[in-house]
Order: sequence, then C-alpha cells, then structure tokens
Amino acid sequence: MATHRPDGLARAAGERDLGVTRNHLLGGRVCLLQPEKGYRVAIDPVLLAAAVDASPGQTVLDVGCGTGVAALCLATRLRGISVVGIDVQNELVELARANAEANGLADRVTFLGGDIHDPPIELTPNSFDQVMTNPPFGVPGRERIPPDASKARASVEDAMGLEGWLRFCLRMLRPKGRITLVHRADRLDEILAALRREAGEIVVFPLWPGPLTAPAKRVIIRARKAVRAPLRIAPGLVLHGSKGAYTPEAEAVLRHGEALNLP
Repeated sequence: MATHRPDGLARAAGERDLGVTRNHLLGGRVCLLQPEKGYRVAIDPVLLAAAVDASPGQTVLDVGCGTGVAALCLATRLRGISVVGIDVQNELVELARANAEANGLADRVTFLGGDIHDPPIELTPNSFDQVMTNPPFGVPGRERIPPDASKARASVEDAMGLEGWLRFCLRMLRPKGRITLVHRADRLDEILAALRREAGEIVVFPLWPGPLTAPAKRVIIRARKAVRAPLRIAPGLVLHGSKGAYTPEAEAVLRHGEALNLP
C-alpha cells in the first residue's frame, strides 16, 4: 500500500493512517482512493458508467458521485466528454477530487459538494446532456441502517425519497437528454412511475447474478426526457458463471473497460 497522498489531502501520514486505501478499477486504468471503513465501492457504479453512451463535447452529471467511481470510469472510457459530480458528503467529494487529480482527469472531471435539496449554483436546470446516478438503495424502516454514518448516508434514502431524487435528475437534463441509473430490481415499479411523468424511450437492462434461473437483483435503466416512445426490455448481462467467476462479458466491462450496449 502506498504511503503518500495526492494534492488536496494531508501528506503527513500514510493512507492507512488516515483511514484511506488505494485500489484500482478497470484492470488498473483507474486509481481509486476510498475510505478504509464505511462507504466502499461495489461494481454498481462501474456498470453504470459502462451503460452511458455520451458523444464528444457532451457534459454528464453524476448525482450522488461518492468518491467519483462512475465519473472516473466514464471519463477514462470516453475521452471527449466532461463530467460533473455532486455529493452531499464533503469527505467523499474531497477524495473524488484527489482521484481526478491522480488519474489525470481534473481538466474534464469536476466534483462539487452540495445537497440536491438545495443544489450549488453551478448546477443549472436543463443544462446537462446526460445524467447518471447510483441512488441510495435502502428505504428507512424497511432495511437495517448500517452503523457507519457515511455508509448509512450513501445507502439509505433521506426524506426526499427515490421519486424526489429522480425528479432532481430530470430537472438537470436538457430536453431529449438521457438519464441512466442503476438500482434494485424490486424497486423497478417505483422508478418507472417516477420517470414516465417526464421521460420515455425507457430501456430496462437486467443484471443477472448468475445463470438465468436466478432472478435479477439489479437493473440499469435509461430514459430520455420529453420523449414519448415505448418501453423496451433488453437481454441484460449475466455477471457470474456456474462456478461463480465473472462471465467473459462481465470481465470485458469490469476489467477491460468496454461499454454496455443498451439497445
């Protein structure tokens, strides 16, 4: 484990001493500093970034960016775009900024600290070409709240709820812009109800945990603001084979940085 810290973070102690670990994603193409305890990255934001198909010159907003995983993976794969991330946890935003510097992406990837209840002035409604988001999955009162405060804030909704979160995302989008999100499959009905008020051309992309006898636990969903077109169910992606290892298709995304095709 390295013992230095990037600019913007304290240099006096090693990463472990400051409660931070250094990890790598996309087969080493993305370097990630993240808390040693509490909120730590899973594969969801990596898959989310792989599902975004942005064109050169476009700007993408990452809502609930955490340590910047989705933004960094997307900007690494697509060199001609800019990404802005926002998160309410300032300590995660500080790490995200350090990660952008460490990966040589600070010129195209910006992270803002702020609450989407009262967003910073840099976020103007109807101004982003695309929005991607990995919202908190948990509902207060239904699931056990993690004892770590940072992890709890990242994984359990506040009073805004899922509908309010998606309403903010859609408000930031330009007309005909795309929103892409990853969430639990058992909340698909809530997501579709929220999106259909302002968006259409919805694609549901299941993430199958193993051979197709197992139900999908996660879905990636894409929609377009102010567009009316029928919903489509995509074949999705099988993550693990019968022996538990990632399938070649999942490896292509998670290790080699290939895109997911949401037709």
